[in-house]
Amino acid sequence: MPGLLVQVGAQVMCSHAGQAQPSVPNPRVTVSGQPTVLLSSPYLVAGCAFPPPPAANGPCVTGQWLSGTTRVTSTGQPLVVNAGSSICTPTGTPLIAAVTQTRVTAT
Repeated sequence: MPGLLVQVGAQVMCSHAGQAQPSVPNPRVTVSGQPTVLLSSPYLVAGCAFPPPPAANGPCVTGQWLSGTTRVTSTGQPLVVNAGSSICTPTGTPLIAAVTQTRVTAT
């Protein structure tokens, strides 16, 4: 699925407005001067507003992109694109790449 490559400085959030950052950047490919993110890299979420049990099953703690590039790879692995699907743990809600660089699109 084509989309804009997600870089380390992109604004990525859980569905409850918690800020998410990749735990392992990919320094081999950079866009806008910042490392990209491999699909295998988990995201750490901070500031999720979803309530903990027993009111709900939050807050979001980690996130993982499930789909990314299929034709463009780095070190043999797919990269994260803003149009990819993702999931947060333990809530099961998606990550949202709200603001990314706008120059590099990949499939």
